[in-house]
Amino acid sequence: MAERNGKAKYFNLMEALKKDIANGMIRPGDKIPSENVLSQQFGVSRHTVRKALSILEEEGLIAAQHGRGTFCIKRTRSGGSRNIAVITTYINDYIFPRLIQGIDDVMTEKGYSIILKNTYNSRKNEEKALEDIMTKDVEGLIIEPSKSEIFCRHIHQYEELDLKDIPYVFIQGTYPQLSSKPSITMDDVQGGYLITKYLLELGHRNIVGIFKIDDMQGDHRHKGYIKAFNEFGIPYDPERVVLYHTEDRRTKPCLMVKHFLDTGVPMDAIVCYNDQVALEVMQALSERGKKVPEDISITGYDNSLIAQNGPIPLTTIAHPKEQLGRMAAQLLLEKMNGVPDEESKIPRIIAPELIVRDSCRRRDGKG
Repeated sequence: MAERNGKAKYFNLMEALKKDIANGMIRPGDKIPSENVLSQQFGVSRHTVRKALSILEEEGLIAAQHGRGTFCIKRTRSGGSRNIAVITTYINDYIFPRLIQGIDDVMTEKGYSIILKNTYNSRKNEEKALEDIMTKDVEGLIIEPSKSEIFCRHIHQYEELDLKDIPYVFIQGTYPQLSSKPSITMDDVQGGYLITKYLLELGHRNIVGIFKIDDMQGDHRHKGYIKAFNEFGIPYDPERVVLYHTEDRRTKPCLMVKHFLDTGVPMDAIVCYNDQVALEVMQALSERGKKVPEDISITGYDNSLIAQNGPIPLTTIAHPKEQLGRMAAQLLLEKMNGVPDEESKIPRIIAPELIVRDSCRRRDGKG
């Protein structure tokens, strides 16, 4: 069998038809084009067409009706299991237990059990988790995508969920190719803007930014940081911005802050990607003899327990973790019950709130 892109012709045809079914171009009840039409359209033999159609029929996506042709058939979820799956990047990290609690509160009340998996923000682990979920009898899925700012290369697994009519809801980010799918996210652009604006209003001008670059939250918080500088008419200086990947999260932020101090880079405040990074940066500053907020102001993001109970209460952005989990669960229930997007009553974006504590000090001499 001749191949294109390393795949047999029948496989390419089968995948093309499956994609049309997944995205709704071919709907349940629609008639599949005849063998002759498909043969001409794809430039393959009728034997190749028959082989592709037989696979789709085996998978329960189409059915031949004698004397009428071949039709796309309605896909039914297994249903009745009362199980839903939740996939997060981490389970034990400081914000996730409360997020999962919010999901569990809603789902337990409705009689559902949760199958919980985590990926450690790894694409390979996400693929494995999704592959495992496919073998389980689940009625829906809530997922936090791993490295959501990077193009997804396992999009076929989400298409498979669509084919099996298993609804899914993204939390805290979406992949670029799946941005139209149901999701619950924070307005992180506005959050990054609010916290940077607060520092600018206090008179800070040499503000370092530290952002994780491989997820949507970090990218959007960085955009908010830039937006605040633009609003104040202050040039954005990329030399004062530290962008790091998941694999560097324990090392690069602190090492770069120490490097700025050692090389004399002017710095009177630091906007951190989250509270955890802020706490680690505080320790790095202390090791270089710098005090917070006397010498340098620090901000975090998430309003976690460490922001509230750390050595210096941290100015941060509220992250309503349990609310986010509850909203995601409620949205998934809507999708499982067939509620169309236009009729949904669940807001998809959570507005940020600035929480002011003791980690920042005015620099303009006004107070």
